Amino acid sequence: MAQLHHFRSPARQQPAPGIHEHAIENLRFIRETMERSGSFTAVPGWGGVAMGATAIAAAALAERAATPRAWLVTWGSAAALAVAIGLWTIWRKTRAARVPVLGGPVQKFAVSLTPPILAGGVLTIVLYREGIVRDLPGLWLMCYGAGVITGGAFSVRVVPVMGACLMAFGAAALFAPATWGDAFMALGFGGLQIVFGIIIARRYGG
Repeated sequence: MAQLHHFRSPARQQPAPGIHEHAIENLRFIRETMERSGSFTAVPGWGGVAMGATAIAAAALAERAATPRAWLVTWGSAAALAVAIGLWTIWRKTRAARVPVLGGPVQKFAVSLTPPILAGGVLTIVLYREGIVRDLPGLWLMCYGAGVITGGAFSVRVVPVMGACLMAFGAAALFAPATWGDAFMALGFGGLQIVFGIIIARRYGG
């Protein structure tokens, strides 16, 4: 009699030891990264406060400028100082948060902020060459505010709100008397940045 051979189906492969733990670690890393990116903003809070203080000092000096050229040099110097403060405080903040400077929220903010600022710079040259200096405060506030809004699209909600407020101040400055320009910039570049800088520093670190 022929013997019947019984074949057993091969046992199901069990997951290799450690795969489950590895998957959990990956999920934990993804979750922590998403939480960090949702609460981190590249905008420096205390840096914004320092930049605001610089703008208030510049407004006081610019109001006493004897010529449009001296006025423009005063604000140009303040802008250069503000950029230096912003870059340094962003570097410190990203280092403390262990977030890469190149890539992530910092790069997105910089890429979104730069085009409106460059546009404002070109328009500044054109308007100054034509002798239309009175419109520069409104132009600067609106361009900077637009850049903050677009950059803030990748950040926490308070950042685009600050940008919208800056644009509102800029629009008001364009329709206000020319002699109010320095006051609007003191309130916008100065007061607004100090207020929002404190909010950002306390809620989102640095």
